[in-house]
Amino acid sequence: MLQRELIDTTQIEDGVNLELYTHAGHFMIVMGRNELMSTRMRFSEEQLADLTLDRLGKDNARILIGGYGMGFTYRAAAAKLRAKAQIVVAEISEAIIEWAKGPMAQLTGEGLSDPRLDLKICDVAALIDDANDGTCAKFDAILLDVDNGPDGIVRDANNRIYSRTGLAKARDALKPGGILAVWSAGPDAAFRKRLYDTGLDVTEWNVRSRPNNKGAHHIIWFAQKS
Repeated sequence: MLQRELIDTTQIEDGVNLELYTHAGHFMIVMGRNELMSTRMRFSEEQLADLTLDRLGKDNARILIGGYGMGFTYRAAAAKLRAKAQIVVAEISEAIIEWAKGPMAQLTGEGLSDPRLDLKICDVAALIDDANDGTCAKFDAILLDVDNGPDGIVRDANNRIYSRTGLAKARDALKPGGILAVWSAGPDAAFRKRLYDTGLDVTEWNVRSRPNNKGAHHIIWFAQKS
């Protein structure tokens, strides 16, 4: 039986290590016993982009994605958007991007050199703040695939993004008609209530982690601004 092989380890905060493994031609990013993402389980991350942009109905949109991960959401968005679109991606860990350029280069392809991409090594909350204070333009869509969803396990600081204050800031960083889309590893009734409390028009969508209607059940919330 093939054993998974450790490629690299990076520390994103004191005591929090992420590990990149390969196994049978696939990659996975792991924290402790938690597999955070894998090339086997990518469909729901791709659907985060596909379904958001289908609802938005604009192929020249300015969108914000937090974070990069293995790039599934980013590449799905890039495939649907035209040349005049802008894709801002916030990734907290520079090592994640180095893995994309190095061990996972075949998966990444030429995506990181796309002229529509504006890649920032920062907390996505900082870019939402920039849109609210006028430092940058507001967004047609904000797609959040940060941590494990609202029930975060990687960084305590991620919880503020999914708080009432964080959701209100995301709402205010959207253009009229804009969409806030949030990926989650599972249902979260408390978060759903906070999202409804923003005054946005909310839809909850159940999607499988694999395109053959197999794998884990994940949740995507779409919250649209009037």
